[in-house]
Amino acid sequence: MDYKTLPLAEWNESHVGCWLESIGIKKEYVEKLCAEEVTGPVLKEIDEPFLRSMGMKGGQIHIVTRKRNELLEHMHKNAGIDSAHADNPSIKASEVLGSDVTNNGNKRKMKKKNSAVPMKANTLTEETDHDLKALSITESKSFQVTSYQNGSSKTDNCGAVEETDKEHTEKTISSLSKKGSRKSHSSHENTVEPLTLSKFRQFKNEDTNFKYVKNRILAPETGVIDLITPCHEYKSFTIAAKLDRQRLQAKFACEVIKYASACMNVRTNGTIHFGVMDSVEDKGWKHGQIAGIPVTDTDVYVDALDYIEKCFEPSHQQTARNCIHPPIFTEVIQKDCQEQLFVVEVHIEPSSSIVKGKIFRVRLPKFNEDNNKVILDKTHVLYQRVGAKSEPVKNEDLVTFIQGLDMMDVRREKAESSSNEDPKEISQNLGRKLSVLFTDGKNYMNDSLWYILVTNSWGKQDLKSVNFLMRMNIFCVFDFDENSNVSGLYAKYKEHHATRSHFLHNYSNETKMSTTEFQKHLGLFDHTSWTFCNGRSDFLGDEKPCDEDTWIKKKKKYLKKAISFICDEILPKGSFVVLFLLCSPVKKPLVDTFHEFYAEMNGMDYIICIAESKENYKKWANLAQASCNSETLEERSIVGMKLSHVDATVQKMLPSTICPRHLPVSTKGLCVLPTLEEEKMFSLEILCTDQCDDIKLDLLSTKEIEETERTFYQGRKVSWKNFWLADKASCGEVIEREACRDVHKILDDILHGNRIRYSVAKLKIFHQPGSGGSTIARQVLWKRRKDLRCAVVKSTYPVATVCQHAVNFREYDENDLKNSLPVLLLVEDYDEDYLDELKHDLMDAMAARRSHFSKPCFILMGCKRSNVPEKLCKASPLDTVAVTHKLTDQEKHLFKTKIEKLKKQKDFKPEFILTFVLMSEEFNETYVREFVEHLLQGIDLSSPVTNLMRYVALLNCYVHNSYISLSHCEAFLGLGAYTEKRLREYDFKNNLSEQARVIFIELRENTTCISSIHIIHYLVAKEILYQLSGSQPQSQTAMNLLQEKVLLHHRFGRDDFMKFIRDLFIRRDKKSRGDNTDSLFSPFIEHICKVENCEKAIEVLKTAYECLGKDAFFAQQLARLHYNYEKFEDAEYWAGAAKSHLPNDSFILDTEGQVYRKWFSFTVDKRTDEVTPDEVIQMIEIALKAMKCFRAAQQAAKAEIDSMNNAGYFGEVEVGCRLLKFLSTLEVFPKNTQGEHSELVRYLLTDYIPEEIKKPWGKLHSRLKGLRQNIYNALDWISEDLSYFQTDKNQEKEDEGTKEEKEEQVYNPRKWLKRQCEVYAQFFTSKNLGEDNSESETQLVRRMSIYKYGGGNVTTILSFLSDSKEKRSVEKLEQIINFYPDDPQKERLDDIDLINYILCHITLACLAPGSSKLLPFQTLRALSNRFFKQRRTAFPASAYFLLTLLYWPDDALDKEPNSDKDDMLVLALQTMKRMHDIKVKNVAPRKKKIYTHFFLGKGCGLRKIVHKTRIDKLIDGSLNDRRMKWQHGEVWNIGKIRDVLRRVSGWTENGKLFVRGHVGQIHILALHYDSVPQGNENVTFYLGFSFNGLAAHDIQVNK
Repeated sequence: MDYKTLPLAEWNESHVGCWLESIGIKKEYVEKLCAEEVTGPVLKEIDEPFLRSMGMKGGQIHIVTRKRNELLEHMHKNAGIDSAHADNPSIKASEVLGSDVTNNGNKRKMKKKNSAVPMKANTLTEETDHDLKALSITESKSFQVTSYQNGSSKTDNCGAVEETDKEHTEKTISSLSKKGSRKSHSSHENTVEPLTLSKFRQFKNEDTNFKYVKNRILAPETGVIDLITPCHEYKSFTIAAKLDRQRLQAKFACEVIKYASACMNVRTNGTIHFGVMDSVEDKGWKHGQIAGIPVTDTDVYVDALDYIEKCFEPSHQQTARNCIHPPIFTEVIQKDCQEQLFVVEVHIEPSSSIVKGKIFRVRLPKFNEDNNKVILDKTHVLYQRVGAKSEPVKNEDLVTFIQGLDMMDVRREKAESSSNEDPKEISQNLGRKLSVLFTDGKNYMNDSLWYILVTNSWGKQDLKSVNFLMRMNIFCVFDFDENSNVSGLYAKYKEHHATRSHFLHNYSNETKMSTTEFQKHLGLFDHTSWTFCNGRSDFLGDEKPCDEDTWIKKKKKYLKKAISFICDEILPKGSFVVLFLLCSPVKKPLVDTFHEFYAEMNGMDYIICIAESKENYKKWANLAQASCNSETLEERSIVGMKLSHVDATVQKMLPSTICPRHLPVSTKGLCVLPTLEEEKMFSLEILCTDQCDDIKLDLLSTKEIEETERTFYQGRKVSWKNFWLADKASCGEVIEREACRDVHKILDDILHGNRIRYSVAKLKIFHQPGSGGSTIARQVLWKRRKDLRCAVVKSTYPVATVCQHAVNFREYDENDLKNSLPVLLLVEDYDEDYLDELKHDLMDAMAARRSHFSKPCFILMGCKRSNVPEKLCKASPLDTVAVTHKLTDQEKHLFKTKIEKLKKQKDFKPEFILTFVLMSEEFNETYVREFVEHLLQGIDLSSPVTNLMRYVALLNCYVHNSYISLSHCEAFLGLGAYTEKRLREYDFKNNLSEQARVIFIELRENTTCISSIHIIHYLVAKEILYQLSGSQPQSQTAMNLLQEKVLLHHRFGRDDFMKFIRDLFIRRDKKSRGDNTDSLFSPFIEHICKVENCEKAIEVLKTAYECLGKDAFFAQQLARLHYNYEKFEDAEYWAGAAKSHLPNDSFILDTEGQVYRKWFSFTVDKRTDEVTPDEVIQMIEIALKAMKCFRAAQQAAKAEIDSMNNAGYFGEVEVGCRLLKFLSTLEVFPKNTQGEHSELVRYLLTDYIPEEIKKPWGKLHSRLKGLRQNIYNALDWISEDLSYFQTDKNQEKEDEGTKEEKEEQVYNPRKWLKRQCEVYAQFFTSKNLGEDNSESETQLVRRMSIYKYGGGNVTTILSFLSDSKEKRSVEKLEQIINFYPDDPQKERLDDIDLINYILCHITLACLAPGSSKLLPFQTLRALSNRFFKQRRTAFPASAYFLLTLLYWPDDALDKEPNSDKDDMLVLALQTMKRMHDIKVKNVAPRKKKIYTHFFLGKGCGLRKIVHKTRIDKLIDGSLNDRRMKWQHGEVWNIGKIRDVLRRVSGWTENGKLFVRGHVGQIHILALHYDSVPQGNENVTFYLGFSFNGLAAHDIQVNK
């Protein structure tokens, strides 16, 4: 049943949905409200918070609540007034939504009343019709339309026909109502409210661009006014328009001729409108409402006027023809509707020259249904206008009427003569209007605003006046000119700016990327995005131009998506202006663009239209009025102003002048950097020598300059403008801390010092938060901008992009590329991997230039926050500067002096430079605590602003560099909607509490226009959170934050916000990132566990898991948290939950393994002597589950190309060894008299199974007997892995005597591996084993013995070289060699055993060259031949590594050329390179630095192989000193090292390094690519041996 026929109390969800759609609510919100079961009773009660929780925006909320209130109010009024409802308390909705009921005859009275009222009505606020879904706008010419009752049918000669029409209409409506359709009427039913008034078509104006808007209201029908102003009469004609041709023409002619003769007789102009409601026969219609009628053939109406010759007297027929103009067909438009309707208008103009002295009688035609013919009235009737009606002149009044004709003719003549005078056209002050629209009344335009340009084709003359566009911040362009790239605006714009072209369908995001990903994919903030909305004529693909109808069918949907994406997800409201530039005739698609922007932006406040041609504008305005009334359009439009004048006027309003930007060049001069070239390097913020010189300083008031300075000292990041104003002496100097001088010294040393030159140098600044580190970094750039090319890296861009742009920046407009000026690149808040990868790529790029540079090409200045900057500086003092809160005496004096100067400023308040004050106090904890205590006095703990403070403090305290977008804050405080005409309905700051205004800083992203809020300093945020925790624990604050749907679902800046939320719960602290500690969980979770309890932490994480889309990594954290608190069943559940989301993630599979590992360790540690056999089985099951999970993690890690996760191998070894220990303690496996685990070894390695466990352990035997091989495989993989990247992270700590308890596998993997190998071997060694002399058992006994002594794999063997007790290492190596057969050539060893055997000899030779256990070098070569001959066998990388060591040309042994030996070397090097590339995958360079194990020394045979540890012992100084000497290449200048190592001769060709092998040439990798000299040169170098092949160190050109 139709909701209009039901009481509100009986509405269900569907009825409410229909009502919501009728008032213009978006479909997505209608569906959400229906899903929430909003019925009629619920509709009465819903409030704004409820609607916001649904994600509804302010504009939509405004409509819902206001319309709902009006609905309730009118129902209440009707219930109290209408006696018809006295006995029926349930008032039907149709009585409120339809028209009011008045008495018969009111229409006639209203018409008479209106006839005496001038057409100009009072100005009132009007509402756009709900069908158009527009919001409240101001209408300059409107009136309050009241509803009329169904009037009685008009009594006149057309009565018979009208009665027929009326009966037909009533029957039709009744029929449609029964079907529940009422399609043509129900959509027009409104509550009684102000309605939108429409303008009439100008009299006799036949402009084809003029349109009517469906459902708009024309002024009431009128009588005679001043004879020239036409009187108006309306005919709905909705039924008659569907009649056949004969009936329609009769009806049309009848109405026109009756009306025309009445106007002619009283000598007044008039217009009769068909398709406009003239009565209220239908409840749904308003008097004067534009409905439109279908017109299939215009000739039907034109030919209908041929009745003039039949109806008028013969003598007056020509006069009538001259007075009655042909019909005009005016299109009726409606947004999103393709139905074509018209208002048919006939103008009547009785000119005095042709009607003077005449009276006009007519016989009206009507259709006779009986004989199916048109008949005329029997007698001629004289009609006149009486009020708003055309009525016959009564017989008794006929004489009087005729006698008055002369007077009427005189009046007509006078009226015509006065109307013929040309009215003086008043010229508008368009310059002033343009200024107000663009500057909002200020002196200059807001340069932070983006502009979206919508335009069509431009003429050649217009393209000469586009300079103002070149200087505006154009975000994107919607271009409807298909030739724009050939001869239009795009071709012109590309000459000045970098652009990226799109088509509408590019915005469809079919791959469902996140907003951030999609925005980067489109490059929206990189360049101006140019969208060709109707194809490109020169495009070779399928995007060709199409006609309007095809465009609407195929492309309009993409336009909607594009505009919705930009307005709803990219640019916040108020941050951009849409500029329509109409340079050619307007077509409908361009107007559709206006409709979409108007709807998305809730009105015209941020839309401007410029049209030089009034005709173009007129067509545009007529079509655009479907969304916005013409008066509002005119207010926001500049019409008739020459484009050249617009160009000049706008340029004058810009805050900057046309000032070329310059860069320094190597010849000490300058070069111009055009905007186009600068924009191509969009990943860099380029600092020019004349930065900010384009600012019009005279436009900046003293207050603005002081505000710029004050906001910096309040805590915002320093801007180039701050330095520029200081240089201009317009404000005080920016304080320069002493660390700034330290940076300059290091920079000078890099540029001019005696250190070894590399193409890329690094300089690091570590600073405590708020100590001014970023200011120091930018000060250095500012002071060096005239000597170096300086830029800030936008680290959101990929390294490859930044590298390409940096190289282009260095080489731009330089003649001598070899001697180009160095580029100083600032990288802020960087990730170590990012900085190292950037350095690596830049070095590769410079190496490709094949030049040898006298200075560094690039200097990477990293600026990063750290809580321990001094410690990091100490680790690398030559290239690192530490900035702390501690001030020197001189700095304290500077800060004190600055504060005194700031205090002298007008309206100075110390709290608004709080960060500067805190900095001057060295961020003293007591000072911060007392400040916050004072700040929070009297704060309203329950207010939304205080909650916002809590949330921002929570994020700022625990998540580095976090913030909440301003748009999020506005939505949270309910300030997001602004629907009326104003720059902004609210000022965000004015809606904050005094406390919030003091601590919040508004920041603006460089790459986007999204502003954000954070607290002035981390310590202040921490103290606020601590002090507010008294009223609300931090866990509760986090829980409340997770329930804030407005924040979580808000679209602007959502990706960043969600990342901060994730980091709050998941991101762990790491010292390597500058944190204080290495935490097990996020600092926030650890805080809750410590201050509250682990149950609260679990509850918070569970809530986060549910609220944030059941993220697998939250489940992973829950598993970790549970097993750390020994809740293993729960941990198992959450690990399974994480795996169900990401079943192939190696890290999550490793976490599952850790659950069982911890569980196993816990049960073993807690077991008692009374442990039952079942409990033992359960423990073993848990351990085996852990190992299975770790093996699954290993397999998953192999498939991951962006990470090298080896945790699965370490985990399997640890659990396996612990399981062996556990098994060894069981009574079923007693030790023998020698203390060996012979029974256990026998069980694990043979078919033997003790009787007592044969059945109980039935499911375990096969798995336990596979333990040895599984652990062996994992140990072997770890050894091979460490051979590539063998670096022990805490080696330096051990050397410095500062050991800390860490996970050994991470911080000393070699030591861990050695220890685990000993444990492993211990449980598989027994003298009893092998007594039966079986070959397999004998080999196993030997291998386990070798393992026990440390000779089981490459890493443990090489670790002997690092042992401080060389004698012990020598003894163990000799013992290991003794385990092998005396003649390994006769007794064939396994491949792995052979590799280890040869490597033991090489290692022993390094430690004890004279050992008797050493085989001759030739014998070792012969043994290794297997690795070359058996090519189909897959040997490990260590086998090929040995080939390079053994077959490198030896002066004593390789005197004769031998190509086979070259083949061995080449095969080994190629295979190692291939295996290395597979190993390292796509990980960051810092994580894949290859370790050089050996160097080529002076000597022959084994003596020529020198291990790196021997060289380390020849370097004096601390560990840090030794490391820096390696890093800067100073080791090669040490005489002792030169005496040991041998320089190899080679040559370079095209940037590649070669040496002569046994016969042919062999390619050698350069350790530093940029050390390879340019061109073809003879060189020498030191040769290193690594698992990536041969590496050249210290390459020098032969002189």
